[in-house]
Amino acid sequence: MQEIFKKLDLEDYINSFSSLYAREKPVILEGDINLHHRLIQQLETYNFKAAPKLENLDVQLMHIQKQGILKVYDIYEFIKIITYFIYLKRFNFDGKLEEWFSKIIIPDDVLNIVDFFSDKGEIKEGVDEDYDLVTKAIYKNKSLIKESLLKSVNNSKLRPYLVDSQVHLVNGEDALLVRGGFNHVLKGTVIHRSNAGFFYVVPHSVSSLKQKQSDLENKKEEILLKICKRFSSIFGKNLMFLKFINREFDRFDHYQARLFFAQNGNKNFIIPNKNSKNRLIDFKHPALSDAKAISVDFTKAVVMITGVNAGGKTMMLKSVLSAVLLSKYLIPYNADKKSTIGHFKKVIAVLDDPQSVKNDISTFAGRMQQFSHLFNQRNIIVGVDEIELGTDSDEAASLFKVIVEDLIKKDISIIITTHHKRLAALMASNPQVELIAALYDEVNRKPTYEFLQGTIGRSYAFETASRYGIPLSVVNRAKEVYGDDKDKLNDLIEKSSDLEREYKEKLSVLNEEISLHQKLNKNLKEQKEDLDDHIYNEKSKLHKEYKDATSEAKKAIKAKIYKESHQHLNTAHTKMKEIKVQKVEEVITFKVGDRVKYNDSKGEIESIKGKKAFIETDAGMRLQVNLSDLRRSGNKPKVKIKQRVSVSIQKPKSGHIKLDLHGQRSDEAVDNLDKFLSDSLIAGFDEVLVYHGIGTGKLAYAVKQFLDTHPCVRSYSDAPASSGGFGAKIIKL
Repeated sequence: MQEIFKKLDLEDYINSFSSLYAREKPVILEGDINLHHRLIQQLETYNFKAAPKLENLDVQLMHIQKQGILKVYDIYEFIKIITYFIYLKRFNFDGKLEEWFSKIIIPDDVLNIVDFFSDKGEIKEGVDEDYDLVTKAIYKNKSLIKESLLKSVNNSKLRPYLVDSQVHLVNGEDALLVRGGFNHVLKGTVIHRSNAGFFYVVPHSVSSLKQKQSDLENKKEEILLKICKRFSSIFGKNLMFLKFINREFDRFDHYQARLFFAQNGNKNFIIPNKNSKNRLIDFKHPALSDAKAISVDFTKAVVMITGVNAGGKTMMLKSVLSAVLLSKYLIPYNADKKSTIGHFKKVIAVLDDPQSVKNDISTFAGRMQQFSHLFNQRNIIVGVDEIELGTDSDEAASLFKVIVEDLIKKDISIIITTHHKRLAALMASNPQVELIAALYDEVNRKPTYEFLQGTIGRSYAFETASRYGIPLSVVNRAKEVYGDDKDKLNDLIEKSSDLEREYKEKLSVLNEEISLHQKLNKNLKEQKEDLDDHIYNEKSKLHKEYKDATSEAKKAIKAKIYKESHQHLNTAHTKMKEIKVQKVEEVITFKVGDRVKYNDSKGEIESIKGKKAFIETDAGMRLQVNLSDLRRSGNKPKVKIKQRVSVSIQKPKSGHIKLDLHGQRSDEAVDNLDKFLSDSLIAGFDEVLVYHGIGTGKLAYAVKQFLDTHPCVRSYSDAPASSGGFGAKIIKL
């Protein structure tokens, strides 16, 4: 793993990331990357303290498994993990975090051990009586040693021999610094000599206390061993839990390191997905200071980068591979969130010269050896720098063309840099190959570190040589040797690049203008539909007012003069026909397949018969409506329904399920009945009642004839006597 990071110049970046771990571990995070990312996103909303620094505990777990006894500081390393999870479980997590932490249940006997330790990793007072007694005795004995030394310092006979009045700690012993001749007034043991020739002496009066101190320390170690044995036994009973929580700590450590690293520098997580597109937007390689952001589409199987020397081709290649690698291991980096990276099992970088004197292998032979391993791979991405390195460029171009085409069939993506145009020309016609040219500033005579997709770039070898100090006379002679025809070819390539760049700039402007016009057109259509709705509503109001007026007229007629009633009704019908609403738009002719709107329902015309149209709505219903009631709908259906589906619509609690056709003429009654049935279907009614009266029987006959031909009428029958009898129909839809 370190080798690929080194090849892609990511060592410092990865080291910076790894420094955020609570304990050293590989950067690889095993498991479902999408689940890991969701948990990291949820953790981002909480303000938690960083996990404590820890040692690797694999050896300690093995000792527990073999019923060994851990040392007190090893036990405390486990206590730090458990204490930190106790702290985390106090947060009111929800979602996946709550689900995760709910699985971490700490056994009671392990919780008891946590209470036995202080924040400094020392055993608290009260855990063991003998341990408390010996600890106090050691403290008291230390005080006696200090008092004895101070007494010696204050001895008037010894004072002339003292270099200073301090107590010195030398080789773990408390000693006095004295001059030669001290033995006349002080009995003691010399334990060291200073650079100035003075002596560090431990008085004999302190030696007995020192021995007692040593005995007490040994006693303390014995008692501590018993305590550790007891704790290790409890750990042994909970070995599976300790292994589990040790793994979960590493998992959380991965999450917090990635979260803290992303927050430092506003880096983004680009998660690998199953999208067929691979597009890197505004990526900045971490090895470059003040880097120019690059964007590249590497969706196609092969990306071939050509162009100017020292123009950033290799760094472009490394950038693509770096982004794929960092995304694969869920490490955040500087790129736009809209970037999309696919899943790749492996990232391979073929960047160095493989020549080896030790293994007796040439540059080209080494390259062939590197490529031979690729034929056994699947779903990987490979970066190859200077692909024709080490052999004749024309022969290499032919060979690598065939190799690359064969690797494409094995689901391998390849990023290639080359200065030789022969291979680029051979591969240019392949639809699975993307050409990218590194650009050159002719005016300032230097690379721009910008790239143009879709073209082959010049190498600018002569210009680069001049820029780096090769005499102009030498460069001019080289141009003569190179030949005018090849130089003209380079000019054509450059002109092609300029035209491609100009074309893409104009295309970008045109796309913006088209987008603007589409928005304006959409707004106009919406305004027109709103205006049509307004006109339709106004017309409906007029019809309602007319119906209300005729209804009142009928009541008045029934109450007064029957003979004059039909004369008044005929006059009313004539006046209603004179009501005209001027359309905003011209008369529209519809054809089969047009998208139309009827009331609030949208659909497509299936067939047209005279002034009637059969439409299939987006909800799957088939309606017969008047052409005059239809309006155009420019909106495409959200879901294309290719086959009929059963639609279950809950009936509204209130609604009109009755229609009264009394007093209407046959043609008027049929139109109103047609509209009523369509509205009833949309509202979800499956049974309605229509009053037509008995009278002369003409209206009843017209209603019956219409119902016989209506496609959505399942059956109909005369209503019961209580609901109109022979003068009404119950219609099932």
